[in-house]
Amino acid sequence: RPGTARIAIAAAGTGFANLLAIEGRHQNSPALPFTPGTEAGGTVLEVADDVDRLVPGQRVAASVRYGAFAEQAVVPIDNLFPLPDAVDFATATHFPSIYATAYGCLVLHGRLRRGESLLVHGAGGGSGLAAVDLGRHLGARVIATAGDAAKLAAARASGAAHLINHRDEDFRQRVLELTDGRGVDAVFDPVGGEMFRQSLRCVAPEARLFPVGFVSGDIPQIPANILLVKNISVHGVNWGYYAGWSRTPRTARDIERVHAGMAELFRWCAEGHLAPVLHGTFDLADFAAALDLIADRKVIGKVVLTT
Repeated sequence: RPGTARIAIAAAGTGFANLLAIEGRHQNSPALPFTPGTEAGGTVLEVADDVDRLVPGQRVAASVRYGAFAEQAVVPIDNLFPLPDAVDFATATHFPSIYATAYGCLVLHGRLRRGESLLVHGAGGGSGLAAVDLGRHLGARVIATAGDAAKLAAARASGAAHLINHRDEDFRQRVLELTDGRGVDAVFDPVGGEMFRQSLRCVAPEARLFPVGFVSGDIPQIPANILLVKNISVHGVNWGYYAGWSRTPRTARDIERVHAGMAELFRWCAEGHLAPVLHGTFDLADFAAALDLIADRKVIGKVVLTT
């Protein structure tokens, strides 16, 4: 089709959102039947006649609403991003969704500053580790929460300065202790539920909270009086809004900010400032085993399918 390119997929990222989409419980779930997968790395095979920005043989990362669990895909060129030689295909799959979401929270909307404090929940998962890694690179003091020692160890390796096992201690009280009672400046929360509700009570004045998912299954309600007292802002970041998964047509500004953000993220990665965590790889034919691992909450980092 005009404005598209066909790519050979070398690697496809998996995540909790894939499970929700397959179950029909994700806000961007397509109609059945469909091929899952929203992020890929691969090589351009051919381009439409009206495309001059990409050429066959070029290495790219792809952001798609669905269809990445495949050997090939036809992708709008606005959702294809040139990949530096220093970034391999498996690493590239971390960026179209999880690092992009962290970027949307901490850079575009959060404007996280060096020396500020950042609380990251679910810090052992792909989204949480991306936020830890990016927050550390931006110069924040990162406080990470997770439910077991192995996930906390991964968060420390990614740059978390303080670790809290929320199963063993009251994270709200511990955050206040670590910040001398002031609270944190920003919260990245893919968990929701009680984690979010308690986060509202351990933030600093003018803090920014970013709900990016609800893996707990509990979507919290926000008491407006708490926001008022401390001038707190809560900002949802659905990267699909900018990437075109949940809204069409996109504006030129949406496309521009997505490409600028992805270029900056890939540059930071190529320069060694970011270090995405790869849990492991599965052959594409074993996609069900990879998704089972995610469903069992055993993944630290990201599971990638390879062709």
